[in-house]
Formats: sequence, structure tokens, C-alpha cells
Amino acid sequence: MEPIEKPTIGSIVAENYKAATVFQKYGIDFCCKGNRTIEEACVSKGLNTEEVETEVLKATEEKTSAETDFNHWPLDALTDYITHRHHRYVGDKIPELTAYLRKVSSVHGERHPELEEIERLFSETAGELTVHMKKEELMLFPFIKRMALASRGEASKMEPVFGTVQNPIEMMMQEHADEGERFEKISVLSNGYSVPADGCTTYRVTYAMLKDFEEDLHQHIHLENNILFPKAVELEKQLR
Repeated sequence: MEPIEKPTIGSIVAENYKAATVFQKYGIDFCCKGNRTIEEACVSKGLNTEEVETEVLKATEEKTSAETDFNHWPLDALTDYITHRHHRYVGDKIPELTAYLRKVSSVHGERHPELEEIERLFSETAGELTVHMKKEELMLFPFIKRMALASRGEASKMEPVFGTVQNPIEMMMQEHADEGERFEKISVLSNGYSVPADGCTTYRVTYAMLKDFEEDLHQHIHLENNILFPKAVELEKQLR
């Protein structure tokens, strides 16, 4: 008898977003590293697999409302949601966080040299994410929306200039992985966004904003890697 294939973390969250709360609690990356099973993730972090699986099961027992069940949203609606909710959030927060990090680093950097590295890493994230989102909004998302409309008979099919939708998707997923690694470094450098005893109010606000930014980025990447992109690849196959 062949062993039963276990679901990946990404597919679990895609099926029921409430599982994300459990994975966040244990520091398990469900977006950039969502292709692992719970067991694989737990082994890598030294966690009790049975305990985590039990909590995930408990968290997902309640039914998910249609409003937040992104796994069943039309792809054109999902691309619009990602653009207006997550892309806009990133665009709004980048200049604000950049200014806060510059201020905190200039005031506390001598006693806390890690702040300079955090500022540098976030600057890289700001530049890369800005370009990344533009590529999605100008090329990938319009094509996915066109496929969604074509599948409902509301538009004609269109051949992509990039050959197949898998090509830009692979590029976007690699860029997601890069951002995931960058924020992992920021989290380690900041000791999980723990403000030192001599940290001022601005220090606390900065770390709280960084943590929120990372959490939003995880949800953002999850929606694309685990829901939008696999469904777009499958839809393209159906249309062809």
C-alpha cells in the first residue's frame, strides 16, 4: 500500500485561513515555505508535531465564512483584493517605516548596531517589493483576470507574451522567497521585534510596525503562492 500523501502547510491555510494563526504562533512560515508538511516544519524547528497538528485541527473545525474563504473567490476578484488590500498597504507603509527606521537608527544605532542592518535590509525590501508589485499589476494580474473572464464567457482568450503563465509565476515566487528570507533576518536581528530596555516610544512603534508589515506580507504571499498562482496555472490548462 502506498503511503498517504500529507497536505502541505500552504494547502492547509488555503483551505482554511484559521490555521494561519496556529502556524504564526509557532513561527512556522506558511507562505514562502508553504510546500512543507506540518511534520517537516516541526522537525526543522524542534516542535511537537502532534501538538501542532491538534491545534491546527481545533482551529479549523469552525466553518469559514464566504467573505474570507479566499480559496473559493473568483481569480479576478482575488487579484483586485490583493492589489487594493496588500499592495496598497505596502505602498503606504514603506515611506513611513523608512522614516521611522532612519530616526531610530540615528538615535540608538551606537548602542544597538543591529538597527543599521535592519534599516539596510528593509531598504532592500522596499525597493524590491515596489518593482515586484508593479510587475504583477502591469503584466501578470491583468492576464489572470482576462483568463477568469474568458472562463465565464465574458472575454476572449488571449495568448500571453510570456509564453505560459507559469513563467512569471515562477519569477514572482522566487522573489517572494527572497523577501521571506530578508524578513527572517530582520526578525532574528530584532530578537522577534523585542524592544530593548532603553528603547524609546519611537523604537517601540517602529518594531510594532515592522512586525505588522511582516504579518501582512505573509498573508499577501500566502494568497498568491498557495491560492492565486496554482489556480491560475490550472485555469490556463483548462482554457487551452
